[in-house]
Amino acid sequence: MVVGTTSHAGKSFLTAAICRLLQRQGWNVTPFKGQNMALNAFVTVTGDEMGHAQAVQAWAAQVVPRVEMNPILLKPQGDMTSQVILMGKAVGKTQAQDYYEQYFDRGWQAITQSLATLAQEFEVVVCEGAGSPAEINLKHRDLTNMRVATHLQAATILVVDIDRGGAFAHVIGTLQLLEPEEQALIKGIVINKFRGQRSLLESGITWLEDQTGIPVLGVVPYTQNLFAAEDSLSLMERQSRPGHEDLRIAVLRLPRIANFTDFEPLEAESGVWVDYLDLHRALGYPDAVIIPGTKTTIADLQALQSSGMAEQIIAYAQAGGTVMGICGGYQLLGRQVSDPLGIEGERGSWDGLNLFPIETTIRSHKITCQQQTIALYPQSGLPVSGYEIHQGQTQWLDGEASLGEEQFLPLFEQPDLGLMNYSQSLWGSYLHGLFDNGAWRRSWLNGLRKRRGLPALPTGIGNYREQREEMFDSLADFVAEHVDLTPILQTWKTD
Repeated sequence: MVVGTTSHAGKSFLTAAICRLLQRQGWNVTPFKGQNMALNAFVTVTGDEMGHAQAVQAWAAQVVPRVEMNPILLKPQGDMTSQVILMGKAVGKTQAQDYYEQYFDRGWQAITQSLATLAQEFEVVVCEGAGSPAEINLKHRDLTNMRVATHLQAATILVVDIDRGGAFAHVIGTLQLLEPEEQALIKGIVINKFRGQRSLLESGITWLEDQTGIPVLGVVPYTQNLFAAEDSLSLMERQSRPGHEDLRIAVLRLPRIANFTDFEPLEAESGVWVDYLDLHRALGYPDAVIIPGTKTTIADLQALQSSGMAEQIIAYAQAGGTVMGICGGYQLLGRQVSDPLGIEGERGSWDGLNLFPIETTIRSHKITCQQQTIALYPQSGLPVSGYEIHQGQTQWLDGEASLGEEQFLPLFEQPDLGLMNYSQSLWGSYLHGLFDNGAWRRSWLNGLRKRRGLPALPTGIGNYREQREEMFDSLADFVAEHVDLTPILQTWKTD
């Protein structure tokens, strides 16, 4: 098991690396996180919803993502309220103070049953904690950290982010706040995000090992963009910076941005600067503006309007700029969004940005499914795959146009998956993972490049999953170079 002294210590990063390292050694390995709180979600082949980070870790282990790898997913939607996804299905919403009473027992049952199922099919389960395992005001209802480690008697690694400062205090304090039986499970410490000369840290490592009796397994140098974090707080850290890129693509950093993992393939394009834009910044004139998915379409629509960004987008689109909306972003680009049941909060209807001839109604039924289709634009005949996660049902107002005489066309063979205007400046799609499709992504980028008078990029490339495989191998090599997992592996290889 991997736990951290704080959020963003490096748990997801290290868990994925261990999964790939063990997989390369021939072990049948699976990731596991009992409870995840994130707005980045993935949909399995069975239509179940799970944390995207655990799907990534499953790919690192070269196994198919499944809901048992993340039986509880909490999706914050504002006002201290989260939607509860239990075993892949939305079962309700709850406030923080009510969660323990309403879902703790059900949650622990789902966790233990999932672990039992995985144990029957895999040789190794690599578990990830959440936040800190030593939040004394929360430990009685913590489903994710040492309760899981104790249940499994799992050899546990404690990872600390030294870049934040206070790393030694974080480690000592965390260990002191654990129960003796929990402390006994900590078999190694990893110091992450170290900047500087390793030799200057040696005296501190020696002191830490003497004080705790626990070996420091390694010191991982600070690195960026080797592995993406799973929540929007990391967007400022992972923000790509302008260099000599050909294109600037502005992705709006909505208050409840969801599935920003959609844009990792764009970040991986060497000629693209992905600029995560705060709503209070000036839009300017980027090569394209993308409005991403959101957990609360209506609240983020209101945020766009109150910040003045909505007016900027409309003016940008009317001037011929390229605008794309994905999932919730697609919905708010339409004529109207309605929530007659108050699913997202207040009941009512709200005017959208009126760039698409569509209307969306938020329904109680949540659509979660994988999709495979054929693109009609920007290049006809390209196979495209992705997944849907949304509670809004969108109606295309046939024969109507929202910008003068502009006409709209289906983007895919399945018309309900997206629209595009005739001049190919307005794009909307329900497909998460759209940019993972290499040929489609390059074709779309080539349209932007053509406007700038730039040569086209080759479209005969693989999908992003192939690049992701290279990333996993690089990640595993990087961790293996700096971390010695032998003390951990010896605790269970000899059983």
